[in-house]
Amino acid sequence: MTLDPQLAYARRMDRADGLAHYRKRFHGADDDLVYFDGNSLGRPPVAAIERMQRFMTHDWGGRLIRGWDEAWLQLPVEIGDRIGRAVIEAKAGQTVIGDSTTVLLYKLARAAVDAQLARDPERREIVVDTDNFPTDRYVLEGIAAERGLHLRWIHVDTSLGVTPAQLAAAVGPQTALVVVSHVAYRSAYLADAPELTRIAHDAGALILWDLCHSAGSVPVKADAWGFDLAVGCTYKYLNGGPGSPAFAYVRDDLQSILRQPIQGWFGTTDQFDMGPGYEPVRGIRRFLSGTSPILAMLPMDETLAMIEEAGIAAIRAKSVALTSFAIELHEHLLAPLGVTLASPADPAERGGHVTLHHDAMREVTARLWQRDVIPDYRDPGGLRIGLSPLSTSFEEVHRGLDATRECLREVIAERAGLG
Repeated sequence: MTLDPQLAYARRMDRADGLAHYRKRFHGADDDLVYFDGNSLGRPPVAAIERMQRFMTHDWGGRLIRGWDEAWLQLPVEIGDRIGRAVIEAKAGQTVIGDSTTVLLYKLARAAVDAQLARDPERREIVVDTDNFPTDRYVLEGIAAERGLHLRWIHVDTSLGVTPAQLAAAVGPQTALVVVSHVAYRSAYLADAPELTRIAHDAGALILWDLCHSAGSVPVKADAWGFDLAVGCTYKYLNGGPGSPAFAYVRDDLQSILRQPIQGWFGTTDQFDMGPGYEPVRGIRRFLSGTSPILAMLPMDETLAMIEEAGIAAIRAKSVALTSFAIELHEHLLAPLGVTLASPADPAERGGHVTLHHDAMREVTARLWQRDVIPDYRDPGGLRIGLSPLSTSFEEVHRGLDATRECLREVIAERAGLG
């Protein structure tokens, strides 16, 4: 029997893959299930499972409350610095692990607009695009209502994202803050971060980057690109686990200017002084609020070690190869059935996932889940294929998209009354 040429290619790519050995470091990665949702929730590293078991018995069970003084109080900054070093190219003291993405977005956005209003009361606009992630839009709507500000919306093509021309047309002397996703959650459009940052700065605005769909998959150069602020989640490509806390980046020269709005004891000069008033500590710790979620921040450390070892450039190269192969398979297997590409075809404009469009994709997704092929669905009609470079193989991509073809054929036949 002649081997399917796409399958033969996938197997050759897996044999040549310099990152293939990382796959066995993830629990369940070698079973038959096809996992296309690494951009929503990454697989657990085997070492993270083992580390959590040790932590429960030794660190928590054995050291008890002594653990705070011995290690835990420093973890938000230590792991933050590791993310800065390995994932977003930021020097130490500018990144911290904190709350959920939503809460950190609120903290940084609110602090930014307040600082801008204090500097210039005419800066009463926040610029955001209509297809930014819902949390970003909802948080900004709340802040605008809270502070009497106006949202200026950039209307974007949902198969793309915010372009430099669109941002240049939207910002001006009234702009306080711009909020943009580095990789669009729906389309995977990869924004021109250095150019958009420059445009915002030329208008006198601050810019807050949402790195949720790029951190750990796409190179980020926070310092070199002149970022002001950034927030990213850790349960996608950093494999922190369900609900693992997000990270915040605040450029060092802004830390003393921005006053975060959720004042808590972990952000005070001496948290155990229990003083009568709030005095923020110097540096990035001032963006902390309450007790740090130690259990929830430990698993990501294992993936950070892999990223440091592999290098983000090699991870990005494999990500491009995986998504390019998925698009090639789409053209061969799915386009003949009426499926269209809802992500940029150019890998230079594409992050780590691919979205495929057909009006039957909601039904197709449900069938795929029953067959242990796990993508996710995004309206309207989008099947999202999230490919995590450290844990996804090329053959897995082939198996998943071949199954997608079969499920789509079934749905089309049933709709036509042929099933």
